[in-house]
Amino acid sequence: MKEDIEMHPNPLVQYLNKMPQDFTKADLMRYIEDNNIEMINFRYMGWDLRLKTLNFIISGRKHLDSILTAGERVDGSSLFSFIEAGSSDLYVVPRYKTAFLDPFSEIPTLNILCSYYTKDGDPLESSPEYILRKAHESLKKTTGYSFQAMGELEYYVISEKEDIFPAIDQKGYHESTPFSKWGMFRKEAMRMIAQTGGNIKYGHSEVGNFSMGDKIYEQNEIEFLPVDVEDAADQLLIAKWIIRSLAYEYGLTVTFAPKITVGKAGSGLHIHTRLMKDGKNVMIDEHGLSDVAKTAIAGFLDCAPSLTAFGNTNPTSYFRLVPHQEAPTNICWGDRNRSVLVRVPLGWSAKKDMISHANPKEKALNEDFSDKQTVEFRCPDGSADLHLLMAGLVVAARHGFEMQDPLAFAKKTYVDVDIFKDKQKLSELSGLPTSCWESAEQLEKQKSIYTKYGVFTEGMLNWIIEYLRKYNDQNIREEIGDNEEKLMELVNRFFHCG
Repeated sequence: MKEDIEMHPNPLVQYLNKMPQDFTKADLMRYIEDNNIEMINFRYMGWDLRLKTLNFIISGRKHLDSILTAGERVDGSSLFSFIEAGSSDLYVVPRYKTAFLDPFSEIPTLNILCSYYTKDGDPLESSPEYILRKAHESLKKTTGYSFQAMGELEYYVISEKEDIFPAIDQKGYHESTPFSKWGMFRKEAMRMIAQTGGNIKYGHSEVGNFSMGDKIYEQNEIEFLPVDVEDAADQLLIAKWIIRSLAYEYGLTVTFAPKITVGKAGSGLHIHTRLMKDGKNVMIDEHGLSDVAKTAIAGFLDCAPSLTAFGNTNPTSYFRLVPHQEAPTNICWGDRNRSVLVRVPLGWSAKKDMISHANPKEKALNEDFSDKQTVEFRCPDGSADLHLLMAGLVVAARHGFEMQDPLAFAKKTYVDVDIFKDKQKLSELSGLPTSCWESAEQLEKQKSIYTKYGVFTEGMLNWIIEYLRKYNDQNIREEIGDNEEKLMELVNRFFHCG
């Protein structure tokens, strides 16, 4: 819509008068020439889940055309541990819809995310970005539904301790200045993320807020809007890069680590999902949550033991997944319940006109906002491989439609109370893995679900299984127990994960 373009925060969208999915090479070349862009950065994810960079200085129109058309060669074995050095050359090819202005470069620079291709010009089958694309295509082909997702990106800002206007320990949820110290940092990060293509819902301070030594630890969250699942993963990847880069400019430390000390809230990466058909949200019907939604939930729950292999990828992840910390430990689902693995949040289904009640001069419209309904998967954290996690969730949703009786499974695993207060129900539920070792074991058991239709490659899954087993952390909770010093050694090792 014209109004969306006029108000869009991405300057390329406004200048080209079209949405990113419609960008062409000619569009980018026109923008570059008209706006005196001097450099191009190719960006792509490596094995450590961080954004990599290849810089080009533009030397002429022909050179620019070549960059945008041919891509470039890179050493795949240095980017991914599972690629052999003897056959490591890969191409990186730009995806035009991802182009954005670099918000940190003093030299006018355009950044573009890339896909990996082999020496034969075929997509790299084991590339996380391509696995996600294959997962989505298999879901569309087998069910007719498309998959949208968005993340809740939690992080801590660590700064020098101040005695003025101290925040209350573990009571930072939606706190404002001056008790919240880094709201301006969050707002600046949100603005940059939006300008680079991120579809943001809102931002706020989170529960985690405490002092340790001479430092203040303040938890914040930026939540996104549902978009096609491939775009959701890309947006989170760029957002993490922006938050870290901005923190570096501020002289701050930020961390997405799942656990940073004993007894305090860790940072999760909750993923909201919804299935769509013909542009319509099918997670809800005239009776409430639809059978389609319950089928997808059944798939999420059945695959949950192995999904942790993509969403909880280091030993500290499993110190967050403990009882009474608003993090899931058991495989179950429920409405508005933060102790469950899959939560169905409020979905504007009350059929009452709240806005005219709050604003008596407003005419009652009785609009239907039920299309906002999502289903939230709550166990992932900042160590997640974003593209493989999203691919895993898409595969799990597809698996729900291929289960023998998904609705019966959904009914069996539904809880409507705090599960820690219902000992009988708790005893009937399966638990999530408690270590990387156990996640690897579960992935090996459920491997065929992910390799079906050629989505995940067996070689990639075997590499993940071996990688997780190398932590040898099957007894780590018992070994560390309440020893704060040992836990902090582990935390410091994975402080900048993901």
